[in-house]
Amino acid sequence: MDLAVGVMIGAAFQSVVKSFTDDLLAPIIGLFVKEQNTFLDMEIFGIRYGAFITAVINFVLMAFIVFVIMRLVKTASKPKKVEEPAKEAEPTTKTCAYCQTQINIKAIRCPACTSVLQDEN
Repeated sequence: MDLAVGVMIGAAFQSVVKSFTDDLLAPIIGLFVKEQNTFLDMEIFGIRYGAFITAVINFVLMAFIVFVIMRLVKTASKPKKVEEPAKEAEPTTKTCAYCQTQINIKAIRCPACTSVLQDEN
């Protein structure tokens, strides 16, 4: 469905871009060319290079505009991230009641004083 909508919008927008290049850009570029013809009518040895350049300009403009539109759609459709408050990490050490050394929370016996620790849970 998205592809069909994109094709229809692209086809409709093509006429706008073609008019922009034919009616606005071609006369401006034609001012810098020594020939009196319009930009579209320029020929060298029977080759209409003006029409080819216009087609290239149309393609580049269409590609750029579709790229910009797709970036905007992708940015707008991206869900916003909601940051959750950080949870406090569970402690991994405890203090020996006899020698006050920091030991692993799962330890049953203190490695420093070898005291048997009481289950505090």
